[in-house]
Amino acid sequence: MNFIDLFSGAGGLSEGFINAGFNPIAHVEIDSNACKTLETRLIFHKLKEENKLDFYYDYLLGNVSRDKFISKYENIEISSSVINTAIGGDNNKDIFNQINTLADSQEIDLVVGGPPCQAYSLIGRARDKNGMKDDSRNYLYKEYAKFLKEYRPKVFVFENVLGLVTANGGKFFTNMKAYFKRIGYELDYSIETSSDYGVLQKRKRIILIGWRKDINFQFPEFKNIPNHWTVNDLLSDLKKLKPGEQNNITKYKTDTTHYLSNFELRNGVDFVTQHIARPHNDRDLEIYKIAIKKFEKGERLKYPDLPERLKTHNNQKSFVDRFKVVDANGYSHTMVAHIAKDGHHYIYPDKKQVRSLSVREAARIQSFPDDFFFEGGRTAAFKQIGNAVPPLMAKNIALSIKDNMI
Repeated sequence: MNFIDLFSGAGGLSEGFINAGFNPIAHVEIDSNACKTLETRLIFHKLKEENKLDFYYDYLLGNVSRDKFISKYENIEISSSVINTAIGGDNNKDIFNQINTLADSQEIDLVVGGPPCQAYSLIGRARDKNGMKDDSRNYLYKEYAKFLKEYRPKVFVFENVLGLVTANGGKFFTNMKAYFKRIGYELDYSIETSSDYGVLQKRKRIILIGWRKDINFQFPEFKNIPNHWTVNDLLSDLKKLKPGEQNNITKYKTDTTHYLSNFELRNGVDFVTQHIARPHNDRDLEIYKIAIKKFEKGERLKYPDLPERLKTHNNQKSFVDRFKVVDANGYSHTMVAHIAKDGHHYIYPDKKQVRSLSVREAARIQSFPDDFFFEGGRTAAFKQIGNAVPPLMAKNIALSIKDNMI
């Protein structure tokens, strides 16, 4: 079954659907670094299919240049299937033309995607003086709907943050559902928690699924996975890091854990990439030590509790948990794109490693496998990871939809 992925980001949603057996026709994404990541991953899947993954590992190890890596598959249009442009306006006609060429008369069975969520998020609304009511991103669902009108897929998946339900008093969500129904789709939604699907993260998202009125389909029952693992099971095999340490390629510290092998995050390779820690100044490191010490006592650091000499913000009433330790003995709190700006909200849970999470650790919390490579450098990688749909969650959603479509 063929699908197109809109607002693709690094491809977390797509990764889940590919692993569930769906065939990607095209990805549309505005961020150029995310598009390079998508290209890299699509080539990975092609090499895996051909049993030639050694070439991919050579690329990760730096033995093969990106130009050589990309050129190997230019003839099968992998690069052209990643459409690096903004959705909307005059661009849509060009996007449709590219997708039509790629599809080559094949039917598009499914459209998936999650438009940028800042306009719906509670944090975004709290920081904006108008509560994001005037933000144009509130209406990106209409751009998404243009692809439904163009391709008439059997099913679509629209993923977003919980704030979508309450944004503008619920009017945006009500209007969105009515709009999708007007163009010929039945729909329903549920609020899903990523930890119910093997992801070691407390992440709640709205999964809205629509289906064409002329097909026999019903909203799927997602199959939860018993999840008794913790962040310790996720990170314990990775090498210790100092702030600013750059392990682009490193060996594992220990053998794999049951969690990592069970969910295939470690999948047979003897090295790991992008175990990279950002540097921190002395002030932040002192705050991190205080946060870790408090957390070991079962307390969370609140900004007003800091010594005055360590405070740089006058506002001590909102966002008081801006320094937050990841829970090693449970699930991580929600990973968001702000991790690209600083690591204060993702402090590593160990007083022997006073720092924030590495790129690879953040990727694992989002359930990306270790052979998933993020292009564009550390900051770009953090942004892509924070914006992504966890692939494990996406795969289970995809499998449930697939069962209903067959």
